[in-house]
Amino acid sequence: MTAAVLCFALLDATAKHLSQTFPVPMLVWARYTLHCLLMLAFLAPSMRWKLITTRHPVKQVVRALLLVGVTGFAMAAFRRLPLAETTALLFITPLIVALLAGPFLGERLRPLHWSISIIGFGGALLIARPGGAFDLAGIVLVLAAAACYSVYQIQTRQLSPTESTLTMLFYTALIGTVSMTLGAPFYWGGPLPGLTDGLLIASLGLYGGTGHYLLIKAFRYAPATTLSPFLYVQLIWATLLGWLAYDHWPDATTLAGMAIIAASSIALALTQRRPSQRIESSA
Repeated sequence: MTAAVLCFALLDATAKHLSQTFPVPMLVWARYTLHCLLMLAFLAPSMRWKLITTRHPVKQVVRALLLVGVTGFAMAAFRRLPLAETTALLFITPLIVALLAGPFLGERLRPLHWSISIIGFGGALLIARPGGAFDLAGIVLVLAAAACYSVYQIQTRQLSPTESTLTMLFYTALIGTVSMTLGAPFYWGGPLPGLTDGLLIASLGLYGGTGHYLLIKAFRYAPATTLSPFLYVQLIWATLLGWLAYDHWPDATTLAGMAIIAASSIALALTQRRPSQRIESSA
């Protein structure tokens, strides 16, 4: 799990660098296309039709499109905001999911859950700080990514009892590739990448595919309730990469907000301990 979230943090840091030069939709296309090719190369020969067999094709497509939205909005946000702060704001997703679980999944939300969620959103306000130095458009983009990610998580919970994890993972790669390829005439352009930038663009799919593979492997050795706190190691990786690659270190107020979000989300996971619950990543 620790290695998986390092891959996701490297993907975000690389996308932040590339987005300063290349269109974000092109980077989203590269991320999903290379991920899809990796899955076809390594899984299709053994799984064959099992890889695409599903009882809910429409829900699979909708869920995959939501993740495309997460990726696109997040990459656009990384273009405008520091790495660590953007990653932390994306981690308000478990808090939003907890609030949506009642009407969409029929899960009972106790007063304790409301309290934890409110505290977590308070941490997000410490990071965003209305009237602060961060770009407002960037804040809106990362909140849009978190909103898409929350509905994606709800869809994942609805599908996971009957659908294969690898099938769901393949549909996100396949639909992401198809949708971004169909939209290519509307966004393709900009400078042609050189060798270094080309390798960095290719690494987006490698980081995404490897990270998801490691995530799946992690669940073979430990339950979700054990692994969920380790998702927040991504905040540590993002902070270190932001410092090493972009010479940015969050201030004390931002670090406090990040700690509150992480602590609130972990506390929420511990109060909703369910062995069958799955954790999904936005990367």
